[in-house]
Amino acid sequence: MNATAGQGADRANAAQIVLNTIRRPVIMISEEGFITFANADAEDFFRASATMLARNTLSKLIPFGSPLLTLVDQVRERRAPVNEYRVDVSSPRLGIEKVVDLYAAPVPEFPGSVVVMFQERSMADKIDRQMTHRGAARSVTGLAAMLAHEIKNPLSGIRGAAQLLELSASDEDRALTRLITDETDRIVSLVDRMEVFSDERPIDRYPVNIHIVLDHVKAIAKNGFAKKIKILEDYDPSLPPVFANRDQLIQVFLNLIKNAAEAIGSDPQGEIVLSTAFRPGIRVSVPGTQDRVSLPLEFCVRDNGSGVSEDILPILFDPFITTKPNGSGLGLALVAKIVGEHGGIIECDSTPRPRATTFRVLMPAWKETAHGGDQDAEGDRK
Repeated sequence: MNATAGQGADRANAAQIVLNTIRRPVIMISEEGFITFANADAEDFFRASATMLARNTLSKLIPFGSPLLTLVDQVRERRAPVNEYRVDVSSPRLGIEKVVDLYAAPVPEFPGSVVVMFQERSMADKIDRQMTHRGAARSVTGLAAMLAHEIKNPLSGIRGAAQLLELSASDEDRALTRLITDETDRIVSLVDRMEVFSDERPIDRYPVNIHIVLDHVKAIAKNGFAKKIKILEDYDPSLPPVFANRDQLIQVFLNLIKNAAEAIGSDPQGEIVLSTAFRPGIRVSVPGTQDRVSLPLEFCVRDNGSGVSEDILPILFDPFITTKPNGSGLGLALVAKIVGEHGGIIECDSTPRPRATTFRVLMPAWKETAHGGDQDAEGDRK
């Protein structure tokens, strides 16, 4: 190989490395419609290897009549870049509610070829979801304060009366008085859980190693409700600390892993995957301050259980929404409240085939200031 050819190979390898580093799906489509290049994220997006993608035309991988095909044709005709926003590419292969922004451009060195970059969901969509979850938490806050005052006092009177009646009741009636007592205790327990929402004290935040938190929650799960379920780890060991409260993070991930375990049930093939990654974050405001922080830390809890129905997904984090026979519908609402108060975002994706439900938490990273002080609201990797 001569020097020029060697330099060309080096440039090609460098380009491959750069495109695999970009945390967005990128593909190149030939004039005949075949996918001649796919970076690592594109393989994840299409759920197929680059080799497998190269055997198919784009039209076979996306729904018939997809705007993406029209976009590619426009780029070829205009010989100029074209952007399209909020394009629905949902399909059994790609997943439900797959809405993306598309950036397409011609490749002069390969006539007829087009490069397409996908960006899943827009920044505005993420912020809208974040504000919806915070609004739901605030509605529960007011309801919790009202219930604590208006319900718990009368309930204590009802319970006391039932206990007095039990002393002079027959065996048959005693069963009824115990039922009254048990149901009263159940309502008090529910109100106690809701009172957590009315706690408006500032959060004590500091640098936390998320992997220590996840290992702690995993140990609790494996010794209790997830004893027979395989729990796998896919961690990025180079992550900086998360700027958060350790105890509240434990509460968040304990809830999410318990939900995953309940969705799997007794399925012997069931498994839960805990993953951490550094992603390009979006900037959002922190409640109660004027700060805006980046959210580059992504923590996921994924399971292959029964999944979440499409009609429940948009309201999954609202209070009293549950698919469990005996569920209160407060667990995920509390998770959304905690994540929101940390200035983070939580999302859920669920697909029926292959069965996969992913709860994704985006959080701010901790960064020491030049003076050795507190978090400076930036999200750069250290």
